Amino acid sequence: MTNIPDTMTAIEISSPGGPDVLKPCNRPVPIPGAGEVLVKVAAAGVNRPDVVQRMGLYPAPPGASDLPGLEISGTVVALGADTDPALLGQNVCALVAGGGYAEYCLARADVCWTVPDSLSMEEAAAIPETLMTVWHNVFERGYADEGETILVHGGTSGIGSMAIKLGNLFGLQVIVTCGSDDKCAAALELGAAHAINYKTADFVEEVKRITDGEGVHLVLDMVAGPYVPRNMQCLRMDGRHVTIAIQGGAMADVPMVQIMMRRLTLTGSTLRPRSDAFKALLADEIHRIVWPFIESGQLRPTMAKSFPLADAASAHTLMESGDFVGKIVLTA
Repeated sequence: MTNIPDTMTAIEISSPGGPDVLKPCNRPVPIPGAGEVLVKVAAAGVNRPDVVQRMGLYPAPPGASDLPGLEISGTVVALGADTDPALLGQNVCALVAGGGYAEYCLARADVCWTVPDSLSMEEAAAIPETLMTVWHNVFERGYADEGETILVHGGTSGIGSMAIKLGNLFGLQVIVTCGSDDKCAAALELGAAHAINYKTADFVEEVKRITDGEGVHLVLDMVAGPYVPRNMQCLRMDGRHVTIAIQGGAMADVPMVQIMMRRLTLTGSTLRPRSDAFKALLADEIHRIVWPFIESGQLRPTMAKSFPLADAASAHTLMESGDFVGKIVLTA
């Protein structure tokens, strides 16, 4: 670990609360264990789970860093046991269970992807969490297939923009909801087939109109709560409903007779607490199937804004405002 300092600057959650509780601190540089690498962080993605953690509602899983930050890009500067020596000195991006808001971060070697020269480090940091979340929930849990139609809420968020782009690459018709006409226009520019302003139109009626009354094959839901029964009205026979966040509330009234009569499937997942083995398998599948589109330039994250690491509070303020399109990142 030559030339690696003993301590680093990181952003910690000083106490549960608003963006102002994100404070710079001095922490020991972590030491990689078996199967891990130490990454000198170039950039870290900012995601809504970071905000929920900051509010004290989403604690880090056992064994994970208490620092926020679920995705990073940077250079591998040290290796733990049982890792490929070729990784040393490589520019990588990775999903992490925490600790991304720092100058150095540990990552599992088997969830690191090598960053192609055509991709900036800021772009690379904006990929792992959204790509893995969308791939797993749309294509694995949601069984999306070419020619199908999907409804995605939050069409200009990091998840929404990635769902649009992945959907286009794999032959899906993507309908999104957004909170303004400007965001609807942005979503259409990203490649959405249709964009519905949920503040001025009933998205259930609009989906029925767009699909000639048939409904969509799949809903990717980040709202939950009162949206669930409405989402179910948007589904066609044998439709699938996948929940990945509960921004509208953790409880929903579900008409079970509709599930039976129309053979609907309701499922959901969270990525952060999944096992290292699961994340490694998911990373490998994405590397084989999706990463060639990254390398060729056909798939790029939509970038909103970059902030210096020390200004993480401003990044969270922007995240909570909703007044952005794409991904927010911090640069170390």
